[in-house]
Amino acid sequence: MIDPRRLRILRAVADHRTVTAAASALYLTPSAVSQQLNALEQETGHALLIRSGKGVRLTAAGEILLAHTHAVLAQLERADAELAAYAGGAAGEVTVAAFATGIAEVVAPAIGRLAAEHPDIRVRVRDAEGDESLPLVLDGEADLAVAVEYRGAPREDDVRLARVPLYAEPFDAVLHAGHPLGGAERVALAELADSDWIGPYPGNPCHDMVLLACELAGFQPRLVHWSDDFRAVVALAGAGAGVALVPRSALRGMELKDTVVRPVAGPAATRRVFAAVRRGAEAHPLFRPVLDALAGSAAGLSTD
Repeated sequence: MIDPRRLRILRAVADHRTVTAAASALYLTPSAVSQQLNALEQETGHALLIRSGKGVRLTAAGEILLAHTHAVLAQLERADAELAAYAGGAAGEVTVAAFATGIAEVVAPAIGRLAAEHPDIRVRVRDAEGDESLPLVLDGEADLAVAVEYRGAPREDDVRLARVPLYAEPFDAVLHAGHPLGGAERVALAELADSDWIGPYPGNPCHDMVLLACELAGFQPRLVHWSDDFRAVVALAGAGAGVALVPRSALRGMELKDTVVRPVAGPAATRRVFAAVRRGAEAHPLFRPVLDALAGSAAGLSTD
């Protein structure tokens, strides 16, 4: 009989590509992970991993077992949800991992809704960039994620996750007030090809979106200044240090001293935000009200 706990370890190793990273995510020692994987190989009678350099990859048998692992773990999540519903389990703590703007736009208002409608559900918020929150959910460190689409993100049909679309928004051009294009109704990105640019660090999903938008406009942006804090990005643009693309909701309520904000002419980079839980847990009586509250808070936010 295969131990489901070992299946969780197999999936973590497949996700993180190294035993050390999987052990860190699961709060285990690398030797404990290796022991559990060896036991899983003995249970199945197959070699499941191939050591490759500093990492590991699954064998063909490992890939077969991983596909079943997703189904087994999703079914266990469903069983937990049904048992919680049977016990009237709409009480307890839910950890939500979300990026800063997502916290301000949907998580904080959702907490207000839950306080009124489900006072026995407590939400714990964990600030995590858009590419960090989904691994936290898959590793069991968070129950829900508010995340964004990004290059390399799990696909919408990923069997490990269930998703709820929240909102979509364009990126707007942020320029110094004295910029030659500051008086234009809309700004074509190609007209900013020779400008210095301000943008997020690589690894931030918005970094990929900015690069892709500029590539589609026919150039690579000359990124001179770097910050993941959009307030700092706007301040630098206001100082004349360069131009930037910023998600529209991140500009809401921000002091725009010495800057102008203009929509992008033609196709614009778009940030698509969604909530996600582990597959099978979407009907859990603790998680379902939180998902509904997040969707309610996001209603009307889409400007795509």
